[in-house]
Amino acid sequence: MRNMISLELILVLGLVTEVTDADFVWGTAVNLGPNVNSSSNDAGPSVSADGLTLYFSSNRSGGEGGYDLWCTKRATINDDWGPAVNLGRPPNLQYSYWEPSISSDELTLYFSGGHSPTFGGQLPGGLGGQGDIWMAMRESVNDVWGEPINLGPAVNSQHAIHPSISSDSLSLYFQTHRSGALGHCDIMVATRKSISDPFGDPVFLKNINTSGPEWTPDISADGLTLFFMRNPGPTEIWVSRRRSTSDDFGAPTKLPYQVNVPGYDNGIPNLSADGSTLYFLSSRPGGFGNWDLWQVPITPIVDFNGDGIVDVKDVVIMTEHWGEDDSLCDIGPMPWGDGVVDVRDLVVLTKYIEPIDSTLIAHWALDEAEGVVAYDSAGMNDAAIVGGTAWQPGGGHVDGALQLNGTNGCAVAGPVLNPADGPFSVLAWIKDGAPGQAVISQQGSTNWLSTDPLEGCLMTEVKGPGRSSNPLLSQTVITDGLWHRIGLVWDGLHRTLYVDDVAVAEDIQDGLTGSDNGLYIGTGKNMEPGTYFSGLIDDVRVYNVGLTAEQIAMLAQ
Repeated sequence: MRNMISLELILVLGLVTEVTDADFVWGTAVNLGPNVNSSSNDAGPSVSADGLTLYFSSNRSGGEGGYDLWCTKRATINDDWGPAVNLGRPPNLQYSYWEPSISSDELTLYFSGGHSPTFGGQLPGGLGGQGDIWMAMRESVNDVWGEPINLGPAVNSQHAIHPSISSDSLSLYFQTHRSGALGHCDIMVATRKSISDPFGDPVFLKNINTSGPEWTPDISADGLTLFFMRNPGPTEIWVSRRRSTSDDFGAPTKLPYQVNVPGYDNGIPNLSADGSTLYFLSSRPGGFGNWDLWQVPITPIVDFNGDGIVDVKDVVIMTEHWGEDDSLCDIGPMPWGDGVVDVRDLVVLTKYIEPIDSTLIAHWALDEAEGVVAYDSAGMNDAAIVGGTAWQPGGGHVDGALQLNGTNGCAVAGPVLNPADGPFSVLAWIKDGAPGQAVISQQGSTNWLSTDPLEGCLMTEVKGPGRSSNPLLSQTVITDGLWHRIGLVWDGLHRTLYVDDVAVAEDIQDGLTGSDNGLYIGTGKNMEPGTYFSGLIDDVRVYNVGLTAEQIAMLAQ
């Protein structure tokens, strides 16, 4: 909710006072996984404009030199990255290359080349002595790369490494420690009038460089945001903004803890073209090598009226500020906006508008960033957060999630439905947990979704009246540390349990015991010790119909 976002996250860009930005949140950083990362050093990410190819450098085995250029691909932006592939010869040779930057058309790849024994010997044609910037070109994305070409004396007359090419390919940002620098490493920019012209003499950036090192610049697709590293170690990622590409950058601000984990190197940032994801290097725990590649989502705050749902009311609010520099509604094309509310902001907003479903009678998305309320976006049944709980923005299976401690943390909601009144369905995403714990329960009545006390298999205690009716127990363990979508459906005749959209237990039950009590999320019906859930719960939904297997599978898309 907009009024519950922490000030650190909203104002983290540390903009100059005349630039006003929309609200947004940083999610939880995620390792790119073993397809991309290795036990060696993996660094220098550069994602293509369509978000489907990620270029990086690595000194893993199977390369041509000390560090080689590699890439990984995926079919859609929602898929995992595929296995990393060496770019081959050329551009890789027996020398070290690192810190690639791909052009927006993906036909020119800029990178640094080593000129010392540390980085694999001297690449012939180099000018800078300790590092030059090179480029390789190709005719189409299906062609092989050409031989490396030196960018020439204007850029490489002295030390020049880590290029970042602008989206129009007319500005090249890089780091240097040539004469005139304020510190050991400074950031410069070289420009040209057209892509057929050579780059002109570079200039040092104002308000960015200090007596300390400023490293590895990355310019956003709109040219208004500059990410870079500071400190000799552990390194940190900083950011600066400007109103237009003809203005100087403002005073930089360090990114929050989601990116800069204290005590570990965090650096070499690269922002996706749509501004939704920051890729970077980190040595934090949870990786596969000394340096791994990570990503963190950046999400705009689009619930303008704070009612817990993104709908036509938020569209009306945006139209009321059409053409204005309004910090509330200026959410595109980057999450922090571009200074005017227009069709680009409407395009972003429509991605988050929830379709109206009259059968969905309660929906706790659990995407809040802080506070003690979990908002019901389908009704008026907001849940109170109590005990040992923590919000995990961006850390859920669907955006954010609620972390529960297994001791006293849960969410308490009012009455939603009486199981005896007719068919219903309840669904939730969960991760972790232990045997005997409850996910959803009806206060003082019955545990709707829980785990059995011995194996941690999904079960329900929702049953019919009379002693002959028993709980329904599956043989599917859901406490294995993986994300699982669990569900209970009663269609008026059948009682069915689902795990990951597959029916795992079913019986005939032509009636259920009724209760008008409220719900608990994350603890048992009587809040008994041992029934409190220990893990993540996300996207809890209650429907007043018995969903089919096909409908449940579609809801997971």
